[in-house]
Amino acid sequence: MKQLQQQTFDEQAQTALRILLERFWVLRLKEPETYQLIREREKVLKRYFVEKFGFDLIVHQHFIKLEKIPVETKSWMGIQDFQESRDYVIFCCALAFTESKEVEEQFLLSNICEEIKDLYPGDIPLDWTNYHHRRSLVRVIKFMEKLSIIETVEGETDQFALDEDEEVLYETTIYARYFMRTYPKDIFEYDSIEDILNSEWERHEADERRKRVYRKLIISPVVYRENEDDPDFSYIRNYRNRLREDLAEHTSFRLELFKNNAQLVSEERKQDLTLFPDQKSIMDIAIHFASYIREHIEEFQPDEFDQIRMTSVKLEQTVKTVKDIYGNGWSKQYRESTVRTVAQELVDLLIDWEMMTIDDETDTYVILPLLGRLSGNYPKDFRTKEKKRYEKQ
Repeated sequence: MKQLQQQTFDEQAQTALRILLERFWVLRLKEPETYQLIREREKVLKRYFVEKFGFDLIVHQHFIKLEKIPVETKSWMGIQDFQESRDYVIFCCALAFTESKEVEEQFLLSNICEEIKDLYPGDIPLDWTNYHHRRSLVRVIKFMEKLSIIETVEGETDQFALDEDEEVLYETTIYARYFMRTYPKDIFEYDSIEDILNSEWERHEADERRKRVYRKLIISPVVYRENEDDPDFSYIRNYRNRLREDLAEHTSFRLELFKNNAQLVSEERKQDLTLFPDQKSIMDIAIHFASYIREHIEEFQPDEFDQIRMTSVKLEQTVKTVKDIYGNGWSKQYRESTVRTVAQELVDLLIDWEMMTIDDETDTYVILPLLGRLSGNYPKDFRTKEKKRYEKQ
């Protein structure tokens, strides 16, 4: 029976696929059951990922990792734990340090501080007496611990932010040498970032279009029609029935296709998925904002690509109107926040989910078609109940 499961893409293979798409890697020591689930379906998963996405599934005796390379990089794809570009630079220096260590080799915080300072590029050097520089390193160390690249033996990393003389003892793990993805050739042979990105497609020339489309659909919240002759969107439109059938058979997603956008939606709220909306209060505001625009679409005049342009003044006016209508049901944080604060947090959220972008040339906000997919309102008797509740207070 186990052999049969390995040859068919069953429901457990769908679960394994979701896990691999959502996680950076699965560690055998920490998740033995999940590791075994994927391991038993290695053949069907590898075949599907290679054929449809061109992704490499790395099955190691200690971990399993899916190399998920996007068609194009987006701001939301960064490491959520990091706050500044300095964090990323320190992280790369820290990886260089840990890759030089043996498995289970121990080192002190002062050791890695000294090495990172020596490796750090740029004209402005790191200064560990600077609180912000120490906070950057703390974020990096904690992220490396989260991924099990290193482990704390003794001490508390957070204390380094408060005291530059704080000492912590760490230990490298077997995973330290496997964080970085593999490249088709030596990285020093590339002349630019563009060369690295383009090299990904050199081995997929025969079926590049299909793999571009699958990657866009599965990684990004939405795929837009960029222009009249957008080849990726044309592929989705021309092969929509085949795509729908294949995705329904191998994933838990359903393909939605409109004139200017295509996206995958989940019929169920799976815990192992990153979904919109989630439980954050700002999500309610995004849905109310979208509902207001849908109900007053004549006021906003979408263009041929269903995009709506809005000045910062118009955006804040709209958010104020939405707050006046729906605000009584918002969390205390947003009820008491200024319109400008709510508007900025809303913009950040919508940009992350590719529902909005900013046109730097005209300094305007561009609302994108995916926002039109959202709608939500309170029950009809909500305002009456709210009014009575506030009158009693």
